[in-house]
Amino acid sequence: MTKTFDVLVIGSGIAGLSFALDVAKRGHSVAILTKKTKADSSTNWAQGGLAAVTAQTDDFKAHVRDTLAAGAGLCDPRVVRAIVGAGPECVRELADWGVRFSRDATGGYDLGREGGHGKRRILHVKDMTGRAIEVALLKALAREPRIAVFEHCFAIDVIRRRRRHGGAGDRVLGAYALDVRDGRVHTFCAPVVMLATGGAGQVYLYTTNPDIATGDGIAMAWRAGVEVRNMEFIQFHPTALYSATGRRFLISEAVRGEGAVLRNAAGEAFMRAYHPMGDLAPRDIVARAIDTEMKKSGAPHVWLDITHRSEAFLRTRFPQIFKTCRQLGLNLARDLVPVVPAAHYVCGGVATTIAAETSLPGLYACGEVACTGLHGANRLASNSLLEAVVMARRGADSVDRYLRAERGRPAPAIPDWVDLGGGDGDERVVISHNWDELRRTMWDYVGIMRTTKRLERARTRISNLAREIHDYYWNFSVDPRLLELRNMIQVAELIVACALQRQESRGLHAIADYPQPLRKARDSRLSQT
Repeated sequence: MTKTFDVLVIGSGIAGLSFALDVAKRGHSVAILTKKTKADSSTNWAQGGLAAVTAQTDDFKAHVRDTLAAGAGLCDPRVVRAIVGAGPECVRELADWGVRFSRDATGGYDLGREGGHGKRRILHVKDMTGRAIEVALLKALAREPRIAVFEHCFAIDVIRRRRRHGGAGDRVLGAYALDVRDGRVHTFCAPVVMLATGGAGQVYLYTTNPDIATGDGIAMAWRAGVEVRNMEFIQFHPTALYSATGRRFLISEAVRGEGAVLRNAAGEAFMRAYHPMGDLAPRDIVARAIDTEMKKSGAPHVWLDITHRSEAFLRTRFPQIFKTCRQLGLNLARDLVPVVPAAHYVCGGVATTIAAETSLPGLYACGEVACTGLHGANRLASNSLLEAVVMARRGADSVDRYLRAERGRPAPAIPDWVDLGGGDGDERVVISHNWDELRRTMWDYVGIMRTTKRLERARTRISNLAREIHDYYWNFSVDPRLLELRNMIQVAELIVACALQRQESRGLHAIADYPQPLRKARDSRLSQT
């Protein structure tokens, strides 16, 4: 079955929804594909908030300076200034869509502070900011007749016109997508595809990300021939709630912003020994410090201590975190909380311009899937929601111009999807086995601290998995688990390739063989051309 739209958006988080709303206002028809329900996104899991200059005691230069410092020399200053400068407008736009950020007793914004920020500038809705934004955007979406949402629709690959030697004829034609409920593959025709698929935390054994974060957009863009950049910079959130079961519930950095202190197995506060900002140092430094303390003591976790705050304050400021901890027998006001780092955010991704354009005409990327130059070697806390909204608007501007220029051009015929057959059901064990092996390999060999030898071992193991899944993909009918594993393996290969390319320690990439940063910072780039 073939469906035709002006714009196809893959993903339903803050980036995809805000872009869809903006581009639909300009008169274009939009289809949103989401592989679960429209409310399933990484945005929904975001606790901390959105960084923007809204206080008189703050200024753009300070926010830019903090972003550049966290990014360890790899941020694009032009991009940083543009996105930070659009912060107040971004906040107004979210308010227009119905987001009600928390206020203080004076009626002003109740601004939080997180690691790497020199000022309080984090707008939040208690500790459920992402969920509040998602709900507001979905309500706005329901009022827009030009937008159609296709739930349980898993995008398989971008369709592009390919010229043998590249050139002006190369462009996006749409995407193939699997209807998860009936197993049929549909063809979505569109001259514009926006990738807004979020991150890839599920590539690692322990992650704060939801189950949907399997790197789908990055893998699709790579297979379409688009450059990816800086994939080695995987941000490990320093404070995920430790659990023997392996599940990692995020304890927001805002808790440390309200005075929480990290303590080692001996009960000692240790962060001042690693950075002048102590517990509010940038995330890469805090995560490595925790990793070091755990290795020194052999303990499976460190402790987060905010017992000096009242229970009434903690219940009000962090209701979700407080409730989750209580369900596990912990009271934030009385107990130390066991925490460990966990894979959290991809700072690299699909290379884009400041207008969300990729190197393939008609293909755009926005949000965590994209690498704009804002985050550099380490994302400053709460800059991600800001980037998503600002880049969505810039992307909508660019898409509107592109569609007007393309108007009247005939759409080429697109071949139907060919199902290659079911294969032997007993072979499905390959998927679950390879899924587990991939995630453990990435955690053990491509984690917080790396060595060249471990990276090379990871490359060999992942290459073997890639060959198995490639063979499986071309001999069996597709299903969500297979498609996710195929994408995860592709993303893992890109992470390792970029990590081996970077022979220095910088930001989130710490490698024992090259402990010092090079004098000149350079992006790592992977391209098939």
